[in-house]
Amino acid sequence: MRDFALGIRLLLAGQRWVLTRRRWFGFGLLPALITLLLYGAALVALAWTVGDLAAWATPFADDWDETWRSALRTLLAVMIFGGGLLLAVLTFTAVTLLLGEPFYERLSEQVEEEAGGCPRAPERPWWRELATSLRDNLHLLGRVLAITVPLFVLGFVPLVGQTVVPVLAVLVSGFFLTTELTSFAMERRAVGIRQRLRLLRARTGLALGFGVPLVLSFLVPLGAVLLMPGAVAGATLLARELAGAETAVGGVPGGVTAPAATPWRPR
Repeated sequence: MRDFALGIRLLLAGQRWVLTRRRWFGFGLLPALITLLLYGAALVALAWTVGDLAAWATPFADDWDETWRSALRTLLAVMIFGGGLLLAVLTFTAVTLLLGEPFYERLSEQVEEEAGGCPRAPERPWWRELATSLRDNLHLLGRVLAITVPLFVLGFVPLVGQTVVPVLAVLVSGFFLTTELTSFAMERRAVGIRQRLRLLRARTGLALGFGVPLVLSFLVPLGAVLLMPGAVAGATLLARELAGAETAVGGVPGGVTAPAATPWRPR
């Protein structure tokens, strides 16, 4: 419970950091706004064409009774749109972080400078940075889908789908959201996605304390856009907490040595 509470305090500290530095708050809003517009346009286009997609996918139903044909295609249309919406929710943060990498990288560096010094990132060409980011995002998306798809199916099971599954979905989403948001600070320490996952699994309470309230906040309209700058700031503080604890005992699991960082402590 102590780690869970610390995760919440780190999240609040990140939001407070950007709200007391308005320029950085506006700076961090831009990528999320761009992603929101792109996803909104895609979902509107999907809603406009989903009926035609359902009809195209069910040519065998052309000769059915109109009632049954309409019922089948309406159900399929709902499933297609629901799948698109689920994919948008699952990928929104990853796409926002990918599109806004220069913005959030700079914001994260500023947080570290004020928190006690920013470690020097490994010198790599921009194209390698982009390739690494894409690879890590795909690796993480694969893990997310491996868990959320079975949960989605279980959601149709009576009672379990309305009680246990939503809770598990929020916990899983919170953990992986924290994993995504800590990428900037961890990559500066040469900590890859697998090592990052091991670090966060070792302190699951910390990851959930940070990520679960954020996931619930993202369910509020525009919540993901407004809270994203502070989420990146708070995740940077969380990464310092993890890196500081690990370097105190001789390095990051997985054989990667991280530059020392001062763990953030709530005032």
